[in-house]
Amino acid sequence: MATVGDYILQRLRDWGVEQVFGYPGDGINGIVAACGKADNRPRFIQSRHEEMSAFQAVGFAKFSGRPGVCLATSGPGAIHLLNGLYDAKLDHVPVVAIVGQTARSAMGGYFQQEVDLSALYKDVASAYLAEVNVSEQLPNALDRAFRAAESSRAPTALIIPADLQEESYEAPRHASNQVPSGPPGLPRPVVVPSEADIDRAAAVLNDGEKVAILVGQGAHGATEEVQVVAEATGAGAAKALLGKDVLSDELPWVTGSIGLLGTRPTYELMRDCDTLLIVGSNMPYTQFLPKFDQARAVQIDIDASLIGMRYPTEVNLVGDAKATLAALIPKLEHKNDRGWRESVEGNVARWWETIERQAMLDAKPVNPMRVVQELSSRIPDNAIVTADSGSSTNWYARNLKMRGTMRGSLSGTLATMGPAVPYGIGAKFAEPVRPVVALVGDGAMQMNGLAELLTIKRYHSDWEDPRLVVCVFNNGDLNQVTWEMRAMSGAPKFEESQNLPQVSYAEMARAIGLEGIEVSEPGDLADAWDSALAARKPVVLDVHCDPEVPPIPPHATFDQINATTEALLKGDPNAWHVFVQGVKTKAQEMTRGTMRA
Repeated sequence: MATVGDYILQRLRDWGVEQVFGYPGDGINGIVAACGKADNRPRFIQSRHEEMSAFQAVGFAKFSGRPGVCLATSGPGAIHLLNGLYDAKLDHVPVVAIVGQTARSAMGGYFQQEVDLSALYKDVASAYLAEVNVSEQLPNALDRAFRAAESSRAPTALIIPADLQEESYEAPRHASNQVPSGPPGLPRPVVVPSEADIDRAAAVLNDGEKVAILVGQGAHGATEEVQVVAEATGAGAAKALLGKDVLSDELPWVTGSIGLLGTRPTYELMRDCDTLLIVGSNMPYTQFLPKFDQARAVQIDIDASLIGMRYPTEVNLVGDAKATLAALIPKLEHKNDRGWRESVEGNVARWWETIERQAMLDAKPVNPMRVVQELSSRIPDNAIVTADSGSSTNWYARNLKMRGTMRGSLSGTLATMGPAVPYGIGAKFAEPVRPVVALVGDGAMQMNGLAELLTIKRYHSDWEDPRLVVCVFNNGDLNQVTWEMRAMSGAPKFEESQNLPQVSYAEMARAIGLEGIEVSEPGDLADAWDSALAARKPVVLDVHCDPEVPPIPPHATFDQINATTEALLKGDPNAWHVFVQGVKTKAQEMTRGTMRA
């Protein structure tokens, strides 16, 4: 007779789950044993740490559009999942977590690994959380976890005691206190606002003379419609970081990223527009949006609870982005005056020239901007790019040109360190025919990326396209925090907290059987990227970067500049080099032509 563990795996297969990202432990012995009996279907993908399993599930969900599933044992295993699950919660990603628990007979007895998981998980899994204590609760609990994860775009969790997993499965009966469940699957209704609301939104956009569009991850799948709206209204379009892959950066009216990591043309777009259309974005930094009394605004979002949170929008449209835009397009009047559009396109063209000049500036040893600049010109059109949290995120946000069917993501709202490599692994299971590039700071690499190279080594031969390039920005510094201390606190770099141990990431890659390429000369970067992207196995690209190239936002405030200057005057290590690199970099925004220093 089938056990509860057997039934869980069968139900996962019924939901179309092909892999579970996890790490074993005695709290899930019954499920792990069932994996062996089920010929490893769905496949158990073993990470080096449960947090990485959760990140892999998030990466899989982000790039597949389907729920990621992660599995962990009781106590510490369940605790380790939390950071990755919060990443899913804050970025609105469907993930189902299955965690073990102390045997029911021992609960309340201060037993080994006994943790109140219901209390621990009630926030992160607020969309749906259940402890299963009798087999009849399944399949309803498991089905609801999937349906809630997909419909709420959030993590959900099931807590299953260890002893229950090994008991015989009994289906719910047609009786009181028994809860059945229908076949796995979830209807996907297309939600469209009322025609009256569409008319109101069209009127606002038609009245605007300087229209700006902001797209976020909620605009995925609506790329064509956004382009049609932009053409009709003569708008420029900015992208929240999670929406970076919604629009190609080869479109001359796409201004790039918004926010602290944003671009100058996006700053100018928001500064000068009189009308704003927000599509699928909940970007929290309102200071980078137009002044509250400056622009009339329309927002489109599938989640009514997120409408009007960031800007005093005049018309709110709750609906699917693609369908809502499609309903809006016939009501838009084509703007013949293209002066605003031409101004936006001029700003964009000048910005890309500026970025290239900044990237080609000399540094000691390699300018980190050039790392992404060289990648951008040669990355395959179908690549997936994952980025970590740190100063390297600046270069992903500003220097990487999206084009073709490229995808990209990062920890947008939690902004946690460490997800780029496990995201990349999850991406390879979601899209095994696509090459993947992970852009990682050396701090994140030392935190957990190095260990996950072993996971890459273990599974890469199963991917149809084995290319996964982990690019390490090796600057020996927790660089983003160093710059935040300077710019926000006026504090010089505190070396005891900021400096990192030196290690050769390329040598470590080679030691475990991957390819490693080390770069310490800027002239070698292009060939290194060519080699890494042509390799038939995963590669670690170890680039020795200058930590003093400043991630200065093009809209840096006087307070930020003043605080940074104050930090340097207080005795910041390498203060003169910091100052020189800052002046050289900022000067490129005011210079035409080629400048080398």
